[in-house]
Amino acid sequence: MFKNARLYRLEQPVRIDGQELETQLDGRRFRPCGPLETATMGWSAPLGEDGGALVHPLEGCLLICARKQERLLPTAAVKEALEERIGEIEAGESREVGRTERRRLREQIVDEMLPRAFTRSRRTRAYIDTESGWMVIDAASEKQAEEVVSLLRETLGSLPALLPAPAEHPAEVLSRWLLEDSAPADFVAGDACELRDAEEKSGVVRISGGDLTSDEVLAHLRAGKRAVKLALTWDERFSFTLADDLSLKRLRMAEELLDTLDDEIEDPAVRFETEFALFALQLRNLLARLETVFGLAEARAGI
Repeated sequence: MFKNARLYRLEQPVRIDGQELETQLDGRRFRPCGPLETATMGWSAPLGEDGGALVHPLEGCLLICARKQERLLPTAAVKEALEERIGEIEAGESREVGRTERRRLREQIVDEMLPRAFTRSRRTRAYIDTESGWMVIDAASEKQAEEVVSLLRETLGSLPALLPAPAEHPAEVLSRWLLEDSAPADFVAGDACELRDAEEKSGVVRISGGDLTSDEVLAHLRAGKRAVKLALTWDERFSFTLADDLSLKRLRMAEELLDTLDDEIEDPAVRFETEFALFALQLRNLLARLETVFGLAEARAGI
């Protein structure tokens, strides 16, 4: 299931259905890297089977998956081969290799090495919630999420998806929760956070497995540091680390929710779909709470 949630607000109502989206994604179905390609990216089956459906409509959500394949060409290996080639030329022709020729030789070496390079693939699941207007991407980094959004834009022709725009900076809200013990009742702080000084890039304090109500933590906050990441539990349904860009990491559903699933489901695909349906419904509720707490609905209305 999703371990991360990078959020994008769809500024227009989603009027695409699963079959229509399937047809459009099929035009950009994933294909492996060619001999001289450093990377390719396309759509693959969310459940992992080759040639399977590219879209799984479940509970008002359209589950999709992007796959990126890269050729692994270590910089050190290219540099070593380049230095050997330059050494041979300079020794054999008694001259120095200039910058332009060096660049050409490097390109030549890369072209020679690429067909023999190993490949690595990464799959990134995402889904569009047609009811709430959110797109959720299981990406650990902003770059990885943006690659998926860019691919979907290219595939559909357009995609009016924006990052969340809170009415107040989330770091201020999270810091206030810790300083004043004022978090809403359904949000409970965990034992980990990251405090950062906005004016000093090196001014970072990371706490894991600690007491966030301790004098040390409060002193950092009073001195001007802000909570840019905070471990939270929401309504005994999810645990996660919330960042100041409103991305969620280490996202886990509570065991009590997972226990409601039928243990007798043996088909892995059916099991995944059942768990995803539960996950998407519960995350929809969580995102609705985040909209309220961080003023996302008000900010959206002001666009």
